[in-house]
Formats: sequence, structure tokens, C-alpha cells
Amino acid sequence: MQTTLILLKPDCITGHKAGEVLKRFEDQGFQIRGCKMFRADASLLQEHYAHIASKPFFPEVENFMKSSPLIAVAIAGDNVVERVRDLLGPTDSTKAPKGTIRGDFGVTVMQNIAHASDTLENASIELKRFFKPEELFDYSMTLSK
Repeated sequence: MQTTLILLKPDCITGHKAGEVLKRFEDQGFQIRGCKMFRADASLLQEHYAHIASKPFFPEVENFMKSSPLIAVAIAGDNVVERVRDLLGPTDSTKAPKGTIRGDFGVTVMQNIAHASDTLENASIELKRFFKPEELFDYSMTLSK
């Protein structure tokens, strides 16, 4: 079983969608291994978004990501990176089909509900960025109705 990172963004938190988004992942059989709410500071955002930190639009991204708390979620499952990204839909919410999380709740390319790691390698890096080892849990899942 593999683990990936999902960050629930300010539009998800302030729009009261966090519970529904997490439920969609759980309904697909994913296991939540860690979950915490926090406020991101400038240095964390610079590190996490290093690939766009020099772009002219980065200050807007930074301000958005600092506008409310975020929720970091470590989610585990088979083929988790691809399946989570499929469930989320395209990064640009305006192009995301209905039935995907971004298609149902997202508004724009920035207000797109969540970030998800794009590869297993990046998932490993990002999980270490947002979670200490003792904040990730292994447990047996039971199915109930």
C-alpha cells in the first residue's frame, strides 16, 4: 500500500467542504493515515511551491494559501497517487468534469479545493514536509455499513 499527500486548501476549509471531500476519499477505500490542521507560513509555501516561487503570480498563490488554515491529509491505498488525482480531476476546476471533487466544488485553477502529490517520489518528499513520522499511523481497516 502506498501513501500520498493531500492538502485541503482555503476554499475547501472556508467553504465547509472538508468533511465531504474526506468522505469521498474514504468511500473509495482509501485509509487516512494522518490528518492535521495548520497555518502555512511563507517559508513553508516557498519550499512547497518552489517550482513556481519565481513566477509573477506566486504572491497571489501565497496570499491565498495563507488566507485560512489548511488541512494536510496522508492517504494510503493501492495506486494511490493516480487514483487520488483521478478523483480530484484536472487542476483547473473550470475543466474538471462533474463527479470529480474539483468539478463539483472547485471554482478556478487556484481555488481548486486541494493539492495532491503528482508522483510517489514527490509524495514521499511532501509527506515529510508536512508530517513527522510519529504523526502517521498504520492500522487495520474494518468495513461497516
